[in-house]
Order: sequence, then structure tokens, then C-alpha cells
Amino acid sequence: MGSMLRLWLLLAVLALPGTGVAQSLAEDLVNGSGAPGATVSDADPAADEPVIPPVDGSLEAATLSLPGGPDYEAWEKVARQAEDVLDRNAASSVALEQLRERLAGWRTEFLAAQSANSGRIEILQRQVEALGPAPAEGEEEAAELAGRRSELNAQLTRLLVPIRAAEEAWIRADGLIGQVDTLLRERQTSALLDVGPSPLSPTNWIEPLGELAAVGGTLRTNLTTSWRNTLQQEALRNNLAAALIVALIGLVLVVRGRGWSMRLSERLLTRSGRAQSTVIFAMLVSVGQLLLPQIGLVLIVAGLRITGVGGLLTDEILTTIPVMGILIFGARWLGFHSFPKIEILPPPLEHDEAQRRSGRFWATMAGVAGALGALLTSLTAFSGISEAAAVFLNFPILVLGAVALFRLGQLMIAHNRAADAVIDDQTSKGFRARIIHLIGRAAVTLAVAGPVMAVLGYLKAGDFLVSAPLSTLAVLAVVSLLQRFFAHLWALFFGRQDDGTDGLVAVLISFFIVLAALPLLALIWGARVADLTELWQRFMAGFSIGESTISPSNFLLFAVVFAVGYLVTRLLQGALRTSVLPKTRIDPGGRTAILSGVSYIGIFLAAVIAITAAGIDLSSLAIVAGALSVGIGFGLQTIVSNFVSGIILLIERPISEGDWISSGGVMGIVKKISVRSTRIETFDKTDVIVPNADLISGQVTNYTKTNMSGRLTVPVGVAYGSDTRRVAGILQGVAEEHPIVILNPPPQVVFTGFGADSLDFEIRVILRDVFSIMVVQTEIRHRIAERFKEEGIEIPFAQRDLWLRNPEALGAAIRGAQEGGATIEAEPVVPGTEAQPPAAPESPSRAAARAGLMKGDLEGEGGDGGGDR
Repeated sequence: MGSMLRLWLLLAVLALPGTGVAQSLAEDLVNGSGAPGATVSDADPAADEPVIPPVDGSLEAATLSLPGGPDYEAWEKVARQAEDVLDRNAASSVALEQLRERLAGWRTEFLAAQSANSGRIEILQRQVEALGPAPAEGEEEAAELAGRRSELNAQLTRLLVPIRAAEEAWIRADGLIGQVDTLLRERQTSALLDVGPSPLSPTNWIEPLGELAAVGGTLRTNLTTSWRNTLQQEALRNNLAAALIVALIGLVLVVRGRGWSMRLSERLLTRSGRAQSTVIFAMLVSVGQLLLPQIGLVLIVAGLRITGVGGLLTDEILTTIPVMGILIFGARWLGFHSFPKIEILPPPLEHDEAQRRSGRFWATMAGVAGALGALLTSLTAFSGISEAAAVFLNFPILVLGAVALFRLGQLMIAHNRAADAVIDDQTSKGFRARIIHLIGRAAVTLAVAGPVMAVLGYLKAGDFLVSAPLSTLAVLAVVSLLQRFFAHLWALFFGRQDDGTDGLVAVLISFFIVLAALPLLALIWGARVADLTELWQRFMAGFSIGESTISPSNFLLFAVVFAVGYLVTRLLQGALRTSVLPKTRIDPGGRTAILSGVSYIGIFLAAVIAITAAGIDLSSLAIVAGALSVGIGFGLQTIVSNFVSGIILLIERPISEGDWISSGGVMGIVKKISVRSTRIETFDKTDVIVPNADLISGQVTNYTKTNMSGRLTVPVGVAYGSDTRRVAGILQGVAEEHPIVILNPPPQVVFTGFGADSLDFEIRVILRDVFSIMVVQTEIRHRIAERFKEEGIEIPFAQRDLWLRNPEALGAAIRGAQEGGATIEAEPVVPGTEAQPPAAPESPSRAAARAGLMKGDLEGEGGDGGGDR
């Protein structure tokens, strides 16, 4: 499981004390095959040292070198030696990595040399520009100017020579580094696709098993020899008690440490509930499931070392055992949190208890496969097992890892099936479920492809197809664990009761954790450390736009300067809003306009200063920006029109925030005037967004532009026969007695006319606060009703004439009622035969006769005399 081990071995072996040989193993695993510690000079032991021709004047190194600058003569030797090594293609991969490191150092030095004397060069260029443009062909300029121009150009040329030389050398070094990277990738690909004998043939196992048996024999011989040694027996008798105590403590920790940690975490969650602090502390306690057994394993190894029994091979195996423990215990700990038995953090996968138990088991088996691979790698490097035999012996480990990968992939595919959940890609949970499902499918596919490739003879490729996905799942499990842990930590710091996984800060933290895991994933899938270093250097170098180079440092400087400018703008706004403007006589609308103007100007100046501080030259983009502005102008002309209208509204202030306006059928209070639009809140408490261009080009009625006063008109009707002057006096008194009504000009009572049912009056008053118009109108009407009731003045209601459509039927009905209650139904109305008003009014007696009324029903004979008015 070579690819899976590289990351673990590099971290674990280097952390162990006194493991120089194991450290060489880790370096060899990271850098590739080849003798550790090889240099360029011994790249090809069988070949003679290449003859380096002397450097006589190809770069004129003596004249190009500056104090503290690159040594071009030494660089020429290194470059030619590198070219010779690349041409021969006989150096080991380790030697090529060392050669690349030397070339990268030269390239960095040349890059730094390109900026030498940049300040002096800029001054000279500005001096030359100050002399004006050079004369055209056939023209002459003053002798003093020509001499000065020639002198400045000569100085500029002398200063530019080392820079041009550094640029040329940088290009050469960068090209050589690219050739080394290409050669290393070709070797890596060739080794991965190397075809060997199939492990299914029994005859192919004879030699690997024989070499493994030889290793066992060597180990047995070392132990026997050590046991028979008198000095070692004496040392064993002296140190046996201490060795047993240390080993016994280690054994207890290995056997019982994980259980102690689990029970303590469960007790915390049971007694203290699932508060954020308790969850985080229980999470930290669960790390004991990894640390306590690992410490116990180290103590066992230390106890065995104290005895002094064994030889070099025994010591190497003892050195490898802690690495194996890290792989096994680490995989088991990640399995515990991915398929939890005790839910400390919300589980990343949704399974039932049987599936979780299976997940924990196969996660541990993946760690066992990695541990066996580490042991095999150690034996291969120090016990004489050949690489071909190691590849065969790795096949059973590959199969175990493939089975574990297959089962883990199936569990990932089964995610959410227990709850019969439908995956919705529009939600964050559904998106994660979809990603987990796809990763599970890929894991199952690779788990099948790996052993198949190994059976066909591609043993290294098959091992890579199994070990790389297992390492990827381990990294993803760590990433998921850290995301959930930091989400709870953030929720604890900010006092949130939920787990905090849906907060913006938690999402950003998760993003940066994933970003930090990308280099590890790249290393797992075949990238070299040099590849990542190269990518980082190119990222830090930035990219060029015209004659300007924009790097991450430029972006960082831009962000810092802009943030400072933005902060200063907000502080200035706050000072104006709270300390300065309240002490002036500027109305609230004017204050808002001033604050908005300060905001726009401050942000604009902050952007300009930040761009200047970052050294971003936008002059080269002027032509492109001019061309794009035409097309953008047509597409954004509405937005630009609204923007300009917003500026006009802030400057002219035809409306202000808090005004009562009416425009385009919308009436309400102006709540906010932004650059593009204005928000109006209607009296129904709904927000209407009106483009600023509509307010500038359309008709706008501002009821509170100059003051808050406004007129209220209240119509009133009284019955015919009322004393109109008395009514007018009552209405005048009602209007004047209201506290909101302005008495200068005084309220007016207008007799507007003779209505169909009433004598019509109007009360016209000016209110101090027009926003109280509805309240005042209601109070005045209540007071009118009270005063009319006190004065006996009648408020009429509408009266209408009634025309009967079929008076004959009505007369028959009346007669039937008089004779005993017999009634007849009126005839249905036939369309087109509706009754029409008579051409001339009839006398009351004739109309009554037609209606079938009795004589006593007429006015003056027992009737109530009610007629039309």
C-alpha cells in the first residue's frame, strides 16, 4: 500500500526519536526510488564526471555581477552540468530531485535580481521623460538637452544590463526545472504501468515466499544469538523488572485505554447534556481513543528495547511498530467518528446501528492493511527482500484493502437510505449527500479495478488504485471531523444553541479546511512536493496584465488599504451623524444626502488609494475599457440612468427620506434613497421600489417638501329646513376647537350647494401635522355628530321615488288580503316589457287608483303624509 503509506510514514517516522534509518526510508518513499542522499555529482556512478568547459565570456559574468547579486560563472557551471545530466538520463530520481532543488534556488535568486536598482531605474526613466520626447528623424534638439539625454540613457542602459541578464538566466533555470519535472513524471508513470507476472500463478510465489522465510530465519537467528550472549543476558536480568513494568503499563493502555476514553465521553454527554461546551470537551476526550493505545504501544516497544534482546532487524521492526499503531488506531478512531457508536458530534453519514458497526470494522481493517504495508516496506528496505518479491507479497494486503474500500464505498452509497430520504440538490444537505454518493460509487469501482489490474500483472497500478482512495477517505474523514468540531466551537464562542453548521462563518471555516486538505490529496494522488512548491511559487508570483504584475501580495495590500479606507469612511459618517450634523440647521433630508455623499466619495477614494498602493497600473487597460464601455453602455444604460438620477436626487433633494410623496399612482413615505432606486412605504405597510429615473422624469407630488402642514376637507350634509347659518357656526366652532388645526389662516366653512337629499357644507382646515389627517378627520366627524345631536339638527339620509312595474297585480294582492288572505303571484317580467316612467306626472288620486289603493290610504285621510321631498 505504498501510496497510502507515504503521508503517514513521513509524519510518523520523522516524529520518532533515534530513527535515522527509518527517516531515510521515509525520504526515499517521498522522493521515489534511488539511493538516499545521492547528489548530482554521483548521479551516474558508472560514468566519468562530465567535463565542464570554461566560461570565457558567454555572459561576461564579471561585468554583469553586482555586489550581492548572482554569481553567473557558478550558475553557468551548474546549468551545463544539469543539461548534461538531463541528456544522459541516468541519474536516480532522488538525485534529480536534489538537482531540481538547486535549480529552484538559482531561479529564486535570479527573480530577486530582476528587481535590483528598480528605484534608481524608475528615477532615470522619469528624468528622461522630463526631457520631453526624443526628436524625430531629421530634427535636432538643443545640444545641452541632447547631451543630458545621452548621459541618462547611458546610465539607464548600464543599470538594465544586469536585469536583462537575470531575466535570461531565470528563463534558462525555469526551463531546466521544467525538463526535470517532465522526466520525473515520465519515470513515475512508467513505474506505475510496469507489467509483471500475475500473482495468480503459484510458481510466481516461490521466490517471494522464500525471501520472506529467509527474513524470518534472520530474525530468529538474531534473537537466538542475542539470547545466548552473556552480556545481553546480564543486561536482561538487570533491566527485566523495569522492562516488565513499562511493557505492562503499555499493555494496559493498549487494551483498556480506548474503553476508558469512550466511557468518559459517554458519561459527560449523559450527565451534562449536549451543551456546546460539553460536546467540545467530549470530543477532546475522545482523542484518548487514539493517544492512549498509541502511548501504550510506544511503552511496549520501549520495554522490549530495555531488555536489549535482538539485533538490527529486530530494532527496525520495533521502530516500525509505532508507525503501524498510528495507522491502525488512527483508522479506528476515524471510523468511530464517521460511524459513531456514541454520537458526540452529528454523524456525517446516516446509517442504522448494524451499518455503523460494519463501518467501524472495515475502517479498522483499512488501517490494518496500511500497517501491514508499512511493515512490508520496512522489511523490504532493511532485510534484503527484493522489490519484485515485495510487490508479490503486497498482493494479499492489496486484496484486504480492496475489500475494506469496497465495503466502505457501499456504506457511503447507502447514506440516507435508512431514512428513505430524497436527495435534493437545492439544499446543502442534499448536495453533501450527492457528493457522498458519488464518492461511494467511485470507491466501489476502484476497489474492483485495483485487484483486477494486479491480477493482470499491473501490481503497482493495482496497489495505487486501492491505496490512494483509502488515503483519500481518511483525509476526507479528518476534514469532516474538523468541520463539525470547529462549527461547534464557533457556536460555543458566539452563544448559539444549534450546532452552527449552517452559519456563514462555519461554512467559511469548512471551505478553508477543504482548501488546506487539497495539498494532501494532491500528494496522495501522485503529486510531488516539488510540484506543490512550484505551483505555490507561481501563485505568489502572480499574473501579468499589460505591464503590471498582480500577485496575492498585491491583492492582500489592496484589501488592507481598502478596508482601512472603508473603516475611516464609516467612522467619519458616524461622527457626522452623531456629533456634527445634529448641531446644524440642516433638515433631516439634507443630512441624509450629506452622509450618502460622504459614503460614495469615501469608498471611491479608498478604492483609488488601494489600487495605487498595490501598484496596479490600469493605464494599459484604458483601450480595452474604452471598447467595452460602448457595449456596456448600451446594456447598462437603464442602470446608469438610475444611478445618475440617484445622484441628482441627493444633490437637488426634490424628495428626502421621510417625505410623503405621490408618484405614478404610488403614495407613501420615502424610507430610503439609494443610488439606483428609492424605497417607498405605502400606508398599507408595503414597500414599493421605484427607479430613480422615474422620480426625475415623471411627475412627483411632495406633500411635505417645505413643511409638515396640510389641508383637510370634511364634507357635511344637513336636512332641508335646517338653519344654514346656525349650522355654519356650529361647524366653525368644531373646527377651531381641535388642537391640531391652525387658526391662522382660520378654518373655513363653505356652503357648497343644494344636494339631492341634503344641504351640503365643507369644513376646510390647515393641520400642523399632515400625517395626523386621518386622526383629525375622525375626531372632527365625531364632534360634528355630537354637536348636531345636541342642537337637534338632522343629518338626512337618501330618499328615492318608487315606480311599480305591475300595479294591477299589487291591487289584486291588496284586495285578496282584505277578503281573507287570498293572494296571487305577480306576472313574470318578459324582457323588453319593463315599465318605463310616464311621459307626464299623474295626479295622486289617479296614481292611487291605478295602484289599487283605497281612499283612506291617500294623504290627508288617515295617512302619515310622507311624500317625496
